[in-house]
Amino acid sequence: MIKIIVDNREHKEIIEELERENIPYKREQLVIADFVIENIGIERKTQNDFINSIIDKRLLNQLIELKNHFEIPLLILEGDKNLYSIRDFHPNAIRGMLASITLDYQIPIIFTKNHRDTVAFLKVIINRIEKGHRIVSLLKKKKPLTLKEQQEYLIESLPGIGPTIAKNLLKKFSTIKNIINASEDDLKKVEKLGPKKAEEIKKLVEKEY
Repeated sequence: MIKIIVDNREHKEIIEELERENIPYKREQLVIADFVIENIGIERKTQNDFINSIIDKRLLNQLIELKNHFEIPLLILEGDKNLYSIRDFHPNAIRGMLASITLDYQIPIIFTKNHRDTVAFLKVIINRIEKGHRIVSLLKKKKPLTLKEQQEYLIESLPGIGPTIAKNLLKKFSTIKNIINASEDDLKKVEKLGPKKAEEIKKLVEKEY
């Protein structure tokens, strides 16, 4: 089983639960995150700590560091009380922070009831990694398209290209192959494309993976 790296400052109850569940772990002084599982950095906040870290403005700095240092950042929010009644703190401020974390910083929030529930969730993450989670396609799946629609769809996937410019490119160069092979100067001449988008397209096409 994959070993969890646990911050030295984590409460004894977490360690005891990890041992009870026979989950391998190693304790370290972590500068960022409370738990590390391979490329996943996890910040754990009890409900009280979450509110306090909003008030003293620690939270966003911690989450920015989490996002900057881990491929997959997660926030665990632990507790089973009404989050909006814990402190004399306006509910909209809490809602605003939750929205900002998920929308602006794009960090998923996992809600757990207590330390046992938190450890159970950590165990699920480990099991998913060991089984090998499937890679999700970045493209939306659509019903079968005509050849022209497929060509337009493929060109629309280029940076900054919408339906109108995709049609303009195909009309000018006739084939996708010609678009890919076109010079940056030739791309600039396409109506509504412009130099910046032409540069981004060439960078995407020519840069090594």
